[in-house]
Amino acid sequence: MTGRSRVLHDPGMSDTTGQGAQEPAGEPSAEERWARRRAAWRAAERTLWRPCFTSTVGERLARLTAAAPHVYDLDQPTDMYGDRIVETLEERVAGLLGTEAAAFFPTGTMAQQVALRCWAGRTGSTTVATHPLSHPEVHERDALSTLGGLRTVHPTKAPRMPSAAEVRDLDEPFGTLMVELPLREAGFLLPSWEELVAVTDAARERDAVVHFDGARLWECATHLGRPLDGIAGLADSVYVSFYKSLDGLGGAALAGPRTLVDEAKAWRHRYGGQVLQQFPTALSALIGLEQELPGCRSTWPTRAWSRRRCARVSPRPVCPGRGSTPRNRTPTSSRSGCRTTPSC
Repeated sequence: MTGRSRVLHDPGMSDTTGQGAQEPAGEPSAEERWARRRAAWRAAERTLWRPCFTSTVGERLARLTAAAPHVYDLDQPTDMYGDRIVETLEERVAGLLGTEAAAFFPTGTMAQQVALRCWAGRTGSTTVATHPLSHPEVHERDALSTLGGLRTVHPTKAPRMPSAAEVRDLDEPFGTLMVELPLREAGFLLPSWEELVAVTDAARERDAVVHFDGARLWECATHLGRPLDGIAGLADSVYVSFYKSLDGLGGAALAGPRTLVDEAKAWRHRYGGQVLQQFPTALSALIGLEQELPGCRSTWPTRAWSRRRCARVSPRPVCPGRGSTPRNRTPTSSRSGCRTTPSC
């Protein structure tokens, strides 16, 4: 370390995490801490989560090359600006979630900002009801207001999902209710199916649409006792991630009515998300849907237990706006060998 302070970023927490704290004198550097954590991950025979960024470039390329022929015809031409393999991925996601269409996005942050912006135009309201611990409030540098001109209101500030009564009794109007499944910063909390149905019904009683932040929706079906399309069917639009749970290289999708998805693709272009070629990311997402998704359904009980344990050890404090992201803990081995998220 030099005499200069260094800005730290903890890998794996968020693609939009803000600046971290300075390193205390005498403490291991961020690079040293990360090297220890990476070595522990790589040496463990079984882990709750083995993140892709602990691998080498060669290892990732080898896995991608080995699995790709099983999910896509590699003799097909590469994509250009969202066609071919990207369209194949979009159709697969729409089919899994039971929606009319889906749009690929390079990041979930972009996907959700576009979704909420589109709904604001359609509902005539720039107000979004969400939780103060939701991803846009904590990890996106006030992008909803700075880029989209949106404002947020909070049915509750308690570290839990809002109740139907809180949504119904919110003292000002809103056009969209955004529900994060699970609510990560409160300890990866999920409502019961009955609670989720009641919350979405309450939003519609307020003449609002419902958007699900489903970055980890792939893992929610077991707890909620419904298939993915049944869960997605409660919302007007859903965002899903391809690297959380599915071990993809990155990327996300926004699923919903075809007219909304068409508009979202126009905004994707305006936001700079119309990338020339994305076949490596799309391939990794298709592989994840084929190879990782079945495991998400079968190992959720172990993941949920581990997350609740971690939340009790170090709960996330409630905050009304941005906040720092807690440091990753050293991975814990598990007999199940399943993966969990970096926050746990």
